[in-house]
Amino acid sequence: MKRIALFLVLIPILLGACTSMYQKGQNQFASGEYQVAINTFSKVLEKEPENKQANFYVAESYRLTNRVEEAQQYYEKVVASEESYETFFRLGQSLKGQGEYEKAAEVFEKAKGLTLDDKNLQIVDLEIANLKKIGEIQNYWEFMQVENYKLLNTPLAEYSPVVNDGLLYFTSNRQSSGMYLATGTPYLKMFRTRAEGIKVDVQSVQQLPEFRNEENLNQGSMAVSPDGNTLVYARGNSTSTKDLPDVQLFVSYFRGGGYTQPIWMPVNEDEFYTNTTPAFSPEGNELYFSSLRPDGKGGLDLYKATKLANGDFGNAVNMGNQINTPGNEMFPYLAPDGKLFFASDGHAGFGKLDLFVAEKTEKGWEVTNLGPNINSVADDFGIFFSKYPTDGFLSSNREGGLGDDDIYFFEDKTPKPKIVNVFLNVTTKEKKDDGTEVILPQTRVVLYDGANKNVGGDFSNQNGRLRFTLAPNANFSIIASKSGYFSKSITYSTVGKTPRTEDLIQEVTNITLDTTVVLDALILERSIVLENIYYDLDKADIRADAALELDKLVKILKDNPSIRIELSSHADARATDEYNDALTQRRAESAVAYLVSQGIDASRLVAKGYGKRQLIIENAQTEEEHQTNRRTEFKVIEIKE
Repeated sequence: MKRIALFLVLIPILLGACTSMYQKGQNQFASGEYQVAINTFSKVLEKEPENKQANFYVAESYRLTNRVEEAQQYYEKVVASEESYETFFRLGQSLKGQGEYEKAAEVFEKAKGLTLDDKNLQIVDLEIANLKKIGEIQNYWEFMQVENYKLLNTPLAEYSPVVNDGLLYFTSNRQSSGMYLATGTPYLKMFRTRAEGIKVDVQSVQQLPEFRNEENLNQGSMAVSPDGNTLVYARGNSTSTKDLPDVQLFVSYFRGGGYTQPIWMPVNEDEFYTNTTPAFSPEGNELYFSSLRPDGKGGLDLYKATKLANGDFGNAVNMGNQINTPGNEMFPYLAPDGKLFFASDGHAGFGKLDLFVAEKTEKGWEVTNLGPNINSVADDFGIFFSKYPTDGFLSSNREGGLGDDDIYFFEDKTPKPKIVNVFLNVTTKEKKDDGTEVILPQTRVVLYDGANKNVGGDFSNQNGRLRFTLAPNANFSIIASKSGYFSKSITYSTVGKTPRTEDLIQEVTNITLDTTVVLDALILERSIVLENIYYDLDKADIRADAALELDKLVKILKDNPSIRIELSSHADARATDEYNDALTQRRAESAVAYLVSQGIDASRLVAKGYGKRQLIIENAQTEEEHQTNRRTEFKVIEIKE
């Protein structure tokens, strides 16, 4: 991976005389020409395969060019002849970088036994603890899928995608003439092409047309301000002795149709600090970047700088030890909702760099690995969302790529929920005097949901039919009304009337249900008998069974708030007029009192005891005939407009 970073190297004192080839390789290593040094020391190893110093230099050269997984066989040769914390620790990192977790844990334990340095112990303990957590890592997004953008990538490196205003910017060493001797690959330059979301115009890729990429140095990861007028990028690895020794952040402004001459940024603070992988906040007033500084936690740490009054960025602050580790934290991306995405090899991950998200909580930052559907055992880094949080790009040198770092796109493939449409056919009818039911057309029917919110309404057609679309597993109420009829409400539930989601096969399933609402004619002064209203002998108290029947009248009154009724009680002919009049009046008043207790306004009710003056069956003989006369009725005496 051609990312620009520094790592501390502990070089043991070499023992014995060196051949000219060995001395040449040593000089190349000291000059940072690691790939050249690998080639030179490989020739030494052809003659002396067990040469400890040559194996060490090859291993370190691979590690310093971020190819630690290729260093394993060379570190093994070194520890075979001389055991030390440094070489065992590096061997453990090499094994971890290949997914050999159990072997890595064993080697880290050996490294732990070879040091008393508190800092070394802290670092190796973290590695061991992280290995134990690998099995606990879950997908942050369950249905996110990652795919290599093969038409965009080449066998060389493409990484650090940035999307801005319909353009995709990225870093690559394609179309480069100079050779970076540390890696043996061409120098990096900045490119761009058109893009719409994750759809990239691979035919229009070009070096930044308004910016002059410099030769013989690396132009690394870049950040583009939200307005597109400021370009911040990592620049370094120059072969010139007059240039800056380390990787630094430079800024260029778009003015008059092109970018200005790059300027060294004050946020670098010191020419001997490494500063790289910049990113703007969504508003552009903060700059996040990775840096190796004396106040850091060990390796590269994430810092945040704020925009000053003069337009520069300054007052860089370390993001703290909840985010930063003794390892390396790089490639920040601040999402619109404040979540910080970044790459790290210091938090629990699958091998080398993994992608993480840090979320603000009451206890500070909580860091989560994005999981195995995003990360791999290789380097995964440089995430950027084209549409947050459902799709975007990331960088990786995982197996299956085109040869080096590649750009991948990802998108949320959450399955579309299977839809259940519930259609309810409502039929409106009226009840005739003989008990039959016939179609009642042009009846107003209104549907309410469980929160009593109106969710539909219409008139039934000439066939007394209309249809509603209901939600599955929900409760509703239906009110039917028509002039000259009692309004009526019924409850309706779709709970348990549709298939379970897990049983659905088709994308859309239609369920048709039926219900009928029957209305009664509303005629002034027409008496309606309330069935099953019974009282104990010589008493007017409302019994439980009578209350159930009176509740039906409560519902009628609530469904028809404009009516006023007379509630009457009648006796049979087997007692005196005075007795029956008094008893039926008490019973009528008791029934009215019950209705009032259920929320009916007393002004809508009139209690009337008729005694035995309105017998239905004169000269009743049987108990059944007496019961017919001993009844409770109501009639509508007024309809308010």
